[in-house]
Amino acid sequence: MQFFSRLPAYLWPLPYTLGGITVGLLLAGRFRQVDGVVEIHGPLIAKVLGGLPVPAMAITIGHVVFGQSEAALEITREHERVHVRQYQRWGPAFVPAYLGASAVMYFRGRDPYRDNPFEVEAYAIDRQVGR
Repeated sequence: MQFFSRLPAYLWPLPYTLGGITVGLLLAGRFRQVDGVVEIHGPLIAKVLGGLPVPAMAITIGHVVFGQSEAALEITREHERVHVRQYQRWGPAFVPAYLGASAVMYFRGRDPYRDNPFEVEAYAIDRQVGR
């Protein structure tokens, strides 16, 4: 019964999740499943994440979390799970909403990453767990 109650949370962001799995395969990542989320890491993933405009230890796409390493995935797990829940709430609208929020922050003269409400919510969890 629990499977059926959780099914919409997995179906709603499924296009992003499938895209994330595809990227993980193309980048020869190492996959593991932790609490219903696919975590992927590897050397090519580390290179991509480190080369982003805002270098990242980890990034979430649907129910997929990419990390520079296993250690990075562990360190960022609570933060990235906030983003997984955001994908579950927003579904296909998450990425446009996230980018739109960043644009609003930029045009208001604020930090488009740190002041993005989606990141503010995720960083609040970091403060709660002492990171």
